[in-house]
Amino acid sequence: MTLAEKILAAHAGKKSVYPGEFIRARVDLVLSNDVTAPIAIREFQKLGLPKVFDPRKVVMVPDHFVPNKDIPSAEQAKIVRTFAKEQGINYFECGQMGIEHVLLPEKGLALPGDLIVGADSHTCTYGALGAFATGMGSTDIAMAMATGDVWLKVPPTMRFVYHGKLPRWVSGKDLILYTIGQIGVDGALYTAMEFVGEAIDELSIDGRLTMSNMAIEAGAKAGLCAVDEKTREYVRMRAHRPYVIYELGPAVECTQVIEYDVSQLEPQIARPHLPSNVCPVSRVETAVDQVVIGSCTNGRLEDLQIAAHIFEQRRVCPGVRCIIIPGSQQVYLDAIKMGYINTFITSGCAVSTPTCGPCLGGHMGILAAGERAVATTNRNFIGRMGSPQSEVYLANPAVAAASAVAGRLISPSEL
Repeated sequence: MTLAEKILAAHAGKKSVYPGEFIRARVDLVLSNDVTAPIAIREFQKLGLPKVFDPRKVVMVPDHFVPNKDIPSAEQAKIVRTFAKEQGINYFECGQMGIEHVLLPEKGLALPGDLIVGADSHTCTYGALGAFATGMGSTDIAMAMATGDVWLKVPPTMRFVYHGKLPRWVSGKDLILYTIGQIGVDGALYTAMEFVGEAIDELSIDGRLTMSNMAIEAGAKAGLCAVDEKTREYVRMRAHRPYVIYELGPAVECTQVIEYDVSQLEPQIARPHLPSNVCPVSRVETAVDQVVIGSCTNGRLEDLQIAAHIFEQRRVCPGVRCIIIPGSQQVYLDAIKMGYINTFITSGCAVSTPTCGPCLGGHMGILAAGERAVATTNRNFIGRMGSPQSEVYLANPAVAAASAVAGRLISPSEL
């Protein structure tokens, strides 16, 4: 079996599973946020059950509109807060929380071999740790909270092999953007994407989390990396419960194997209005009004470190707004200790408390008509970050920071 099939078989109590098979599987973690949890809570309450199946395995993270931007978002957060207190589940209040997909790996809640479901499409992030993690609708999450089970179809597996050593300024963000550009936003529809090869071995866990995070942008059900010594070291410092490591299966078990030589790859840009509208940064010439560095895709410490390196002894271009959003309170604190926040502020950046904020057009950086942004986020659909007449270009943190300095989209190598 493939890695995904091994995990699903174990959680379904079966010796084996096959692509297309419908299974009922036991979950290790059920996740929701301040946008999706209220719907799941209402559906759960309709069942008349007093308690969730296991409060230790249910997590709610208010991160999309927190700190609350208006009365409706405050009411949403209150629903989540009240339910979490009643149920005694894992809950992270403003001041302790972070963006959910940064926070859960950091806190050791997502571990290798887990089956994780979340009412957020980027739940697939945790596949970077060798878990099967996928997004579901809020009503599915309500049933998972009630029973501890989910019903799903076993996906086929596509293996992506990345050969070669990554050039300078090229990261996991560039690998996944390049891949989506090659296969399209439906190129891996309802599959499990496996990321392997020398370039993946070289990536940090932060870089792998970025890649798995954007598997959904290719239509995938999940995006997985094999567990290696880097993974083991990462979870060893964080895990508070047992976990199981499953190995990759043979390539013959995959429905398709796609290989890339990335040794000459440039930093990649996704132009408006699709994550698949990808080209090398050298082929884009455009002025920018705003830069956003953060999100569940690129709001981790390594991302801020790269951006801070670019900003050293440089300032944000006059007329450009640069917003930095650490992915969690721990990332924020570590960035302060490392001096990154000081660098950002003295360079003319605005630094926010952890939040999804502008990524989904929520708050903390909404675009007006005619404005253009470079963002380290995961989507650039029409109206994603504000006005339908605005534009969003997706890039890695180095490109985003360099573009903030130059006032136009450029490669860091130009600085």
